Amino acid sequence: MGVIETFQLNGKIALVTGARRGIGKAMAIALAEAGADIIGVSKQLDSGNSTIEQEITALGRKFWGYQCDLSQRQELYNLIEKTKADCPTIDILVNNAGTIKREKATTHPDNYWDETVEVNLTAPFILSREIGKAMVKRGSGKIIFTASLLTFQGGINVPSYAASKGGVGQLTKALANEWASTGVQVNGIVPGYIATDNTEALRNDPERSESILERIPANRWGEPSDFKGPVVFLASSASDYVHGTLLVVDGGWMGR
Repeated sequence: MGVIETFQLNGKIALVTGARRGIGKAMAIALAEAGADIIGVSKQLDSGNSTIEQEITALGRKFWGYQCDLSQRQELYNLIEKTKADCPTIDILVNNAGTIKREKATTHPDNYWDETVEVNLTAPFILSREIGKAMVKRGSGKIIFTASLLTFQGGINVPSYAASKGGVGQLTKALANEWASTGVQVNGIVPGYIATDNTEALRNDPERSESILERIPANRWGEPSDFKGPVVFLASSASDYVHGTLLVVDGGWMGR
């Protein structure tokens, strides 16, 4: 097999959370472009008429769309039951959905903490456990987490987000340690400062935006399309010997 063929995903099924927009949408489209059929999950997803479904099917790939609020535990378990019934074999799991609540630590309320940790850390763990056990049993599978620069850094006024994304980094390594020998690869992608809804408040703050751009060697905010290549790499056989890695896609931020 030539190296180009190792990046192909023909015949694979990928489940992507947070697939409706931003980084998740770009990842889902990239996986479809590489040949995978897509299960798209989002808190808000128009059944049978979503933009992401139209774009995936236009590529000649199948698409299953599910609406799920990942902060609600029962909704999550219902999602898992439905996806397993519709698609018994899920080859690729992309735990991308996330939320962020901005409030300084002294006034950061319990509900901000609970929702953020539930969506960013607990739901990805449950999805990985429930879908990963089948991967372990058959001896193959790819699990990809979306981490954050705050997996490594503390951030400002986002304690629940920083804590949850720090946990994502450790969870990536913990699952990789357990499952690498079974043929399942578990890795993470670490976005830098990307032009998405999550960073709108920062981009609209002239002082913060300027200070961020001054530190990025690439001298620009990242775009969702910057994640297409990395996710295909980690979802394909090209990365079969890559385990427990956090792949930073940040325009050079962490190198400063």
